[in-house]
Amino acid sequence: MSVELREFFVADYEAALDLWNRCEGIGLSDADQPCAIKRFLEHNPGLSFVAIVDGKLAGTSLCGHDGGRGYLYHLAVDPNSRRQGLGKLLAQASLNALKTAGIQKCHIFVYHNNENGKAFWKSSGWKLRPEIDLLSYDVEIEKVQSSC
Repeated sequence: MSVELREFFVADYEAALDLWNRCEGIGLSDADQPCAIKRFLEHNPGLSFVAIVDGKLAGTSLCGHDGGRGYLYHLAVDPNSRRQGLGKLLAQASLNALKTAGIQKCHIFVYHNNENGKAFWKSSGWKLRPEIDLLSYDVEIEKVQSSC
């Protein structure tokens, strides 16, 4: 298996979206539209990665920070490429980039019923925070058709 780990670029979007749609436990929303991902990557340069296996995108890690805390999103590995260390490799690349940026803590959101995802993260040293509940609010934005 030939693996290339490199930064996630906007040009990777279509292949990444295809992967996310094939992976259980990945929730997609308007925040995952092409323009939103482009803004995210531009706002957080050098923190998100893709794994290319034998010339095909086989894994992703979207990562950003708010200046104090890091956040991992859509860490996904193609079902046919799992159990080979790609998830840990992608997570570590993003964590190393956060460390370089001076960020000391990172969070990840995992669906409550995503037992495989929670098992992966727990086996990688992450801790479930039962004292924290996540609340979300949808900010109404005017949808403008544009090419980003």
